[in-house]
Amino acid sequence: QVQLVESGGGLVQAGDSLRLSCAASGRTFRTDSMGWFRQAPGKEREFVAAMWWSSGSTRYEDSVKGRFTISRDNAKNTVYLQMNSLKPEDTAVYYCAAARYITQFQSSVEYWGQGTQVTVSS
Repeated sequence: QVQLVESGGGLVQAGDSLRLSCAASGRTFRTDSMGWFRQAPGKEREFVAAMWWSSGSTRYEDSVKGRFTISRDNAKNTVYLQMNSLKPEDTAVYYCAAARYITQFQSSVEYWGQGTQVTVSS
């Protein structure tokens, strides 16, 4: 099993920045990719960003490209999501995700974090 614990959510104003963290523990060797999804009230959970360790490649959902950056600290087994120029439409619960191969589909995710709330006021 792999345990994921998110932190860093909060209430910010439009244009502000926020950094989310996701600490992984347990059998992390089972996963070669980690990412972030989000779920806004009344909406389905959607893909935000992902990173694959073996290739070092990253992928972003179109609406966050240029504003969000996913990164990793190998020594800490922690993945970060740096969110800049936040908009009210970024308001959601953000979930950390891990899998052997993560894609933009929820079905690819093998492990989920508990979620952290991000609220962006206008």
